Amino acid sequence: MSRIGKKPVSIPSGVKVEISGARISAKGPAGELSFGFHPLMQVAVEGSEVIVTRPDDKRSSRALHGLTRSLIQNMVNGVVKPFEKKLEIIGVGYNANLAGTKLTLQVGFANKIVLEVPPGVKCEVPDATHVIVKSVDRQACGQFAADIRAVRPPEPYKGKGIRYQDEFVRRKSGKAFGSK
Repeated sequence: MSRIGKKPVSIPSGVKVEISGARISAKGPAGELSFGFHPLMQVAVEGSEVIVTRPDDKRSSRALHGLTRSLIQNMVNGVVKPFEKKLEIIGVGYNANLAGTKLTLQVGFANKIVLEVPPGVKCEVPDATHVIVKSVDRQACGQFAADIRAVRPPEPYKGKGIRYQDEFVRRKSGKAFGSK
């Protein structure tokens, strides 16, 4: 049995979970999400818990079992409290600006990089060197944060670039001058 898949997903108060066919939807105070799970998985709402079961012990079924349970858990958590990723921009003259649904990044290139904020994702720029990405959908939040970071990932010599707030960048020493 999958260790993750066999755990039930508890439904907090204020969250409504519905199953129709091979689709599950969750509605809560922060928003609503739906997810089409694999037809081999059986998903049932029992009281204040969601139970995921699998038909057999094949490798693919075991993998889908844990995956389905994790995705449902993320849905339930997201509609209660949205997920957020914080990014910081490090470098002289590097900054971010938000105008409507367009995030503009100036990170050392000749031109400004403009990223369109996807639907369902909220972006905040509290100051010029910090960006906060929020969404009820964990995958959308993480993907947009990764897209922002990919514009200028942190480099190992000076540490300049865009990084997650809790990310550690291992620094390299530069050229060694002097003795031969």
